[in-house]
Amino acid sequence: MQDTGFTIQDKKNHASCIMHRVSCIMHRVSCIMHRASFLFVITCCLLLFSCTTKRVEMPDYEGVNVRDVITKLNDIESVEATFSVEIERNDSTITGDAALELTDHTLALRIYSLGFLVAEVTEADGVIKSNPELSRNRGIILVDGLRNSILWWRIKNYEVEDQDEVYHLKNSWKRILIDKKTMLPVSQTIELEDGKELRIFYEEPMYNGELWHPSRMRIELLRYLVSLEIKTILFKTTILR
Repeated sequence: MQDTGFTIQDKKNHASCIMHRVSCIMHRVSCIMHRASFLFVITCCLLLFSCTTKRVEMPDYEGVNVRDVITKLNDIESVEATFSVEIERNDSTITGDAALELTDHTLALRIYSLGFLVAEVTEADGVIKSNPELSRNRGIILVDGLRNSILWWRIKNYEVEDQDEVYHLKNSWKRILIDKKTMLPVSQTIELEDGKELRIFYEEPMYNGELWHPSRMRIELLRYLVSLEIKTILFKTTILR
């Protein structure tokens, strides 16, 4: 056998050197992975903060003339909204999602359940069409209830009573309570022609990027109850103030 010139001790030293180099490489890889993980976490945090919606603080409107607020809101000509809806009558309940297009004289409402269109209601100048057909009270709570709850500032020939924390706006058939600090409605009562009362209650102000408005509404008429939670809402006006 040819003598290679390496002794057993040389081979051990060589192997030890290789193991040391491997150990150094593994340590460097570990450091790189640690730094990469750290950078990944930092990047995720920055993305999270950059994508988080900035909270908008609601202004305090106390002292503002409520008539000026109503006048400004009357510049709005139409509203488009999507919302979740729950319709209750006695022990039966219908839930779904809805899309609404609304003006003073027209309404187009589509209600979906599990992605399927289950009801459609249109109204133009007092003439209501629906599929399926609605009872009179259900038509009132959906058409008059939705129009008055969303276009709550539509009131004419009204008087204003300054109460403790609210303004009380009223005319011969409508009464609205408006919070002095938020200038948003607290409740509304509408007297119908047959002596019945349509009652509307509001909660949880939200900001859509243009206006503050209530995000939750509850509409009551006799044994009917409609609850809705606004998802998106767009106010359209011809005058920009």
